[in-house]
Amino acid sequence: MKQIVTRFAPSPTGTLHIGGVRTALFNYVYAKQNQGKFLIRIEDTDIERSTKEFENNILNNLSSIGLTPDEKPINQSERNDIYIKAAEKIIESGNAYWCDCSQEDLEEMRKAQTEAGKKPMYDGRSRNLGLKRSEKTVLRLATPESGEIIVNDLIRGEIKFNNTELDDLILLRSDGSPTYHLCNVVDDYEQKVTTVIRGEDHISNTPRQIHIQNALGYPELEYAHLPLVLGTDKKRLSKRNAATSLEEYRDQGYLDSAILNTLARLGWSQGDKDVFYMDDLIKDFDIRDVQKAGAIFDITKLDWLNSQHLSDLSLDSFKEQLEPFLQKLDIDINDHEHVDLLIDSMRTSDNTFSGIARSLVPYYKDIKEYDAKALEKFVADKNLLEELKDLLSEVEDWNQDNINDVLKDFQIKKELSVPAVNQPIRISLTGSTKSPGLGLTLCLFGKEKSIDRISNLLNFLS
Repeated sequence: MKQIVTRFAPSPTGTLHIGGVRTALFNYVYAKQNQGKFLIRIEDTDIERSTKEFENNILNNLSSIGLTPDEKPINQSERNDIYIKAAEKIIESGNAYWCDCSQEDLEEMRKAQTEAGKKPMYDGRSRNLGLKRSEKTVLRLATPESGEIIVNDLIRGEIKFNNTELDDLILLRSDGSPTYHLCNVVDDYEQKVTTVIRGEDHISNTPRQIHIQNALGYPELEYAHLPLVLGTDKKRLSKRNAATSLEEYRDQGYLDSAILNTLARLGWSQGDKDVFYMDDLIKDFDIRDVQKAGAIFDITKLDWLNSQHLSDLSLDSFKEQLEPFLQKLDIDINDHEHVDLLIDSMRTSDNTFSGIARSLVPYYKDIKEYDAKALEKFVADKNLLEELKDLLSEVEDWNQDNINDVLKDFQIKKELSVPAVNQPIRISLTGSTKSPGLGLTLCLFGKEKSIDRISNLLNFLS
C-alpha cells in the first residue's frame, strides 16, 4: 500500500489567507491520520507578483501555527528545466502541437463563437498543421476530442467532464516558459503526491491536469475539492466581511488552536462536538463528511471557540500569552499588587487577548474617560454616590465578603435595586459597567484607590 502524500501549494502574491490555512489544515490532517506526508510547494512562476516577503510570511505562519511540512518546501521558479523536459516528452508522444494563432485571431474566434451561442474556447485550428517551434508559437496539449474524464471526488462523489467541453490548453508560452497546469502536474508527480485536496474553484482544472498526467504516463491521483470559505453575505470571504489574513486574527488575540478549530468546522462537523484540538482532528476528521455547499465564516463562532480555548489555558500560560498585548498598551503585567487574582478574575472579560488587555487598563492606569451612556443611566443621582463613598470609607475590614455585606445592607435599607447601588461604584472604578463581582473589584483596587476613584467621578460630575 502506497504512502499517502498531500500538498499545499500557495502562490506568494500576498499574505497567508485564512482560506489557505483551512486548505493546508485539511491536507495536514488527512496526511497525518493516514501516517502519510504533508508537503508544501511554492507556486512562484508569476514573477511580477511573487515576492520572497510573501513567501516567508506564508511559510513562517504555517510553521508557527503547527502545519509544518515533512520535507523542505520546493519553489517552482527553480524547477524550469524539469518542466521543459516534461513538455518535450509530451511532444515526442504526439500529444502536443505548436500553435501560431495571434491574440487578434483568438479574440476574433471567441467573438464568433459567442455570437453563435457557443462556448468560447480554442477550436484546435493549428492541431494538424505540423507547425515548427518559433518565437511566435505556443505549445498546446492535444486534448482527446471525444470521451470523458470521470473523477471520483472524496467529497463530491463522481464528477464527469466531456472532453468536447475542454479546449487544447497551452503548456509552453511563446517565450518558452511553462504554464500553471504543466508545472502543477509535474510537481505532483515529482513530489509523489497521491491526494490533491484544494478548493472547489479548481474543479475545472482537474480534467485538464488529468489529460496532462495521461500524456506523461503518470499514475492517477485522488481528489477532494473543498467548499469555498464564504462571508456572512454568502459571497467569497473578503475584507468586506472579515479579516482575511492569519496575522490579523493573531494580532487581535485569537489563539492558534481556536483559529484551527474554527477553520476545521467550516464545512465539517461531528455530532454535537464543537471544541477540537489537533489531536482530536487527526482522530475524528473524515474528509468524506465535508459538505459540498459553501462554508460560512462567522466571527461570532470564532469568538466563542476562542473563549473555550482560553479557558483551557493554565493561569501561567494565559498570563504569558496575554503579556504582549498589555505591553502594546504600555502596561507591565506585574505592576499590580494582586496580579494572579486580577488576571484570573478578568480572563473571561472578553473573547480575545486584545479585548482582555483593554479591559485591564483601568486596573493599571487612571481613567481618562467614562462611558457616557452608563453615566446617564446609573449616575443620575450624585448624592447617592456621595453616600456610597462615605459608607465605603467607614469599612475597616476591607475584604470581599465584608464589602458585599455592607453594600447589600445599604441596598435593602434604601429599597434600591442592586444595579442602582453597584453600577455607580463600578463606573467610578473602571469607567464602565463591566467588571467581576463588585466586592472582588473593590478588593482588587484596594480601599484607598477605590475611594479616590469615587472622588474622581464626583469631581468629574461637578
